Amino acid sequence: MSWLSDNVLNHLRSVAEHPDLSHTKYRCLEKVATGGMATVYLAEDTELRRPLALKVLTAADSRGDLAERMMQEARIIAALEHPSIVPIHDVGVLPDGRVFYTMKFVKGRRLDEHIQNTPSLPERLRLFQKLCEAVAFAHSRGIIHRDLKPENIMVGDFGEVLVMDWGLAKLLAADDAKSEIDSSTIQSKVRVRSPTKLSSQATEHGTVMGTPAYMSPEQGRGEVKQIDERSDVYALGAILFFLITNTPPNAFDPMQEHQQLRPRQINDKIPKAIEAICLTALSPSKENRFASARELSEDVERFLNGQAVTSYHESPLEKLARWVKKNKFVVSLLLVYVVMRFLIYFVGRP
Repeated sequence: MSWLSDNVLNHLRSVAEHPDLSHTKYRCLEKVATGGMATVYLAEDTELRRPLALKVLTAADSRGDLAERMMQEARIIAALEHPSIVPIHDVGVLPDGRVFYTMKFVKGRRLDEHIQNTPSLPERLRLFQKLCEAVAFAHSRGIIHRDLKPENIMVGDFGEVLVMDWGLAKLLAADDAKSEIDSSTIQSKVRVRSPTKLSSQATEHGTVMGTPAYMSPEQGRGEVKQIDERSDVYALGAILFFLITNTPPNAFDPMQEHQQLRPRQINDKIPKAIEAICLTALSPSKENRFASARELSEDVERFLNGQAVTSYHESPLEKLARWVKKNKFVVSLLLVYVVMRFLIYFVGRP
């Protein structure tokens, strides 16, 4: 009896892990990441000779629920043509019956990794605005993400921001007046099921889906019918909290009300206006949050432009300080003029 060498065993393990792509135009190169439902591979389109990301369902799925969810995810992404949303190329079924789809392979780093080398607050806020723009676009198409977090945001080599992982995305009601596409068209392509149970935290209202520190209170309570654009706004507020403090916000506890830690309690150098924007987005009550991702982004833009923000009521002294900061050049000229006049007056006296 002959024994297989370690090199041969390692090669066999590697081959076994790769999906069967026979009868497709794709060639698997390497495994990139594994999640609870699917595995992502770096693959090559042998016809176009370009790299791409290949996502394959790997979880047990005897009822076909996960395959249906993955097909829904692919079709939702296909409906979102935006520079900050990774385009999908193809969807299908492998010879072994597993669902797969391919999309652009993104080169870059996750947001939580990228900001370690981005200490500037304005730079971080500009990245955040790009994220808000992508989310606002999805909302305009009648789609909410439901799992926004730094780990699902990629920053490309040229500063592009890309929203990933639409596996928990939800279609809003077909009669949503803000939807710019016919939601019934998507509904006809995507058979929407009740979500497969992903957590033991299910409540009497529904299934808890999301990531605790970035999940809105209504998500944490499993109130599926209450989840809308403002649920994503809450997640954006949590990401903003992370960007300005380097720390995730408090995770929502559905069993008790919690007092949200204020960013300035972590770092008192954080401007009060940006803290107010963050806490408005993180309001436990949907009605007190920004009505949309666009409104949130616009308030951040006001802050960056040295204007008053809607989320914070300034004192007269703070208004003056903001004006001075915004008009440093003019203030400097005035000071120079006053000093010169002072010198001329006293030096020129006999």
